[in-house]
Amino acid sequence: MKTSPAGIALITHFEGLRLIAYQDSVGVWTIGYGHTGPDVKPGLTITRQNAETLLANDLTRFEHGVQRLVTVPLNQNQFDALVSFSYNLGLGSLQQSTLLKKLNAGDYPGAAAQFPRWNKAGGKVLPGLVARREAEATLFKTPV
Repeated sequence: MKTSPAGIALITHFEGLRLIAYQDSVGVWTIGYGHTGPDVKPGLTITRQNAETLLANDLTRFEHGVQRLVTVPLNQNQFDALVSFSYNLGLGSLQQSTLLKKLNAGDYPGAAAQFPRWNKAGGKVLPGLVARREAEATLFKTPV
């Protein structure tokens, strides 16, 4: 599966676009649409086209990760919600989550109920994460 345009819109809305590297709420160097990694350093600047390329490459990695970790069928909205969740928190967080355990056990409602629990960064509840998890949970529960 690939992330749909609606899923990409969700991710880019919550990530925002920054063309100059910055430290996120927990001090991770970030650029573009939430891209992180060893290539992101203080002073780095990119173009909008660079940001789009980084997003496409990052999405491919997270799409493959979600496909690898999830063992039950997903509709497009569920897939998009999980890619957004993983894009923001990392595949390791998804892999270790109760959300994934419930989902792979076939408990789709139970999995959806887990999204709001992931609303903290650095131990603090952040309004942006509350809103993002709500949007992801809503998308996850929306039939296609």
